[in-house]
Amino acid sequence: MQNILQKYLPERSVVSCLALIQENGVHLKIVNERVTRHGDYRKLTDGKHLITINATSNKYQFLITLVHEIAHLVAFEKYGKRIKPHGLEWKYTFQHLMLPFIRPEIFPSKLLPFLAKHFRNPRASSGTDMHLSLALRQFDVSGSKTYVFELPIGSVFRIYNGKLYRKGNKRTKRFECIEVATGKLYLFQPNAEVEVIR
Repeated sequence: MQNILQKYLPERSVVSCLALIQENGVHLKIVNERVTRHGDYRKLTDGKHLITINATSNKYQFLITLVHEIAHLVAFEKYGKRIKPHGLEWKYTFQHLMLPFIRPEIFPSKLLPFLAKHFRNPRASSGTDMHLSLALRQFDVSGSKTYVFELPIGSVFRIYNGKLYRKGNKRTKRFECIEVATGKLYLFQPNAEVEVIR
């Protein structure tokens, strides 16, 4: 297991992550990248804990996602099944589990301020924290990406499922975008990855 984790995690975090996995009886499954989520946690009918994480070349995203999912397991075990999945109990647990990893030996120094801000009040997904998400994406190995916030109003773009949208005005945080085929209005996070058409 340690050899597998070394492929996906920052080097100085592997031993601590392996300990978290073993202490909590986690069956870790690394899967092909899913667009809609970075990872998930499920308690199986036999009582075992299954965590699936997207295979990714970004070791820092992988670490955050792994600890995020272990925090679900720990929070449910400690506070019961009736808590909100991303409620106060989970936030406290996630902060507590993540704190030992937020160090310059593990994360690059330019990521640390974004992590510190995010973990004051962690969100359900690091992807909804635009500043952290963009900071993390600097460490993606894959090629250049385009984000909704970079496009001029009126631009047409394609998303992962092949649908086309025209960018509109910004609301408080998200952008109004019209699906070209149906004329329906959708809201996009500023850091949504897109392919520019025109």
